[in-house]
Amino acid sequence: MHIETVARDPFNNHVVILREPRSNRVLPIWIGSAEALAIALELRGEKPPRPLTHDLMRNILDELGIKIVRVVIHDLVDRTYYAYITLETPFGLRDIDSRPSDALALALRTNAPVYISGTVIESLISVTGEENEDEWERFNRLISELEEEEDA
Repeated sequence: MHIETVARDPFNNHVVILREPRSNRVLPIWIGSAEALAIALELRGEKPPRPLTHDLMRNILDELGIKIVRVVIHDLVDRTYYAYITLETPFGLRDIDSRPSDALALALRTNAPVYISGTVIESLISVTGEENEDEWERFNRLISELEEEEDA
């Protein structure tokens, strides 16, 4: 998955949009404001004067010689997404439970790939308009509203 953008929905909540690289399917995930800021700054290539929490985590992992191999958003339960971060450590690979927003912020900072699996694949929204016109219109309306909010 490609982390495409972070914006606000019509109710002023933050949402990160993930896009499947070779298709027109997307996954919107609503996230907290601190994580939205961390992701948005990294997407824009802006560096804060002092490390944010995700920068600190990346720096600690780098100093310890631990590499982030991948991020996987693997489950959706009661409208809550679950993710893990796979680390390459001196003791082998370790999967660490994480909120998707934190995992995505770290993936951006370390160029780690982002994957989805399990029930999350069923959550993808097709934006081609071919499969379900109502879904296409709903998605376009959401993106337009997000872009308008972001520009304001």
